[in-house]
Amino acid sequence: MGEKTPGQKWLEMAEYDLSVADGLLKMGHFSYCVFMCHLGTEKALKGIFQEKAGLYPPKTHNLLYFVQKLDLDLPEGLLDLMGRLNDAHIVTRYPEELSQINRIYNRKRAEEFLKGAREVLAWIKKNWPG
Repeated sequence: MGEKTPGQKWLEMAEYDLSVADGLLKMGHFSYCVFMCHLGTEKALKGIFQEKAGLYPPKTHNLLYFVQKLDLDLPEGLLDLMGRLNDAHIVTRYPEELSQINRIYNRKRAEEFLKGAREVLAWIKKNWPG
């Protein structure tokens, strides 16, 4: 197999980030698990952007921006997840109070986000250009 394309390298980083999210979940670091779910999803979207557009992706963390720019026909549940990950991204990146954020993003929610992020990654792989 030949050298990976830039888009495939983004995808590889996304997979790594979700493995880190899994480790954080197992250690009980739930808000950081959610943050890594966003980061992995973002990198997967940036990979498909670079693959399709042939351009380095814009420096934005807005998942829905990429969905719109790429005109992705995501299943409704995955689109909803991206909106919720967008909301979680800011508060997990810049928490005002750690104890409060840990109450909001508990084990159950972290597990839901990780499951959803894996579903997004699987959908992206299945619909990879080329």
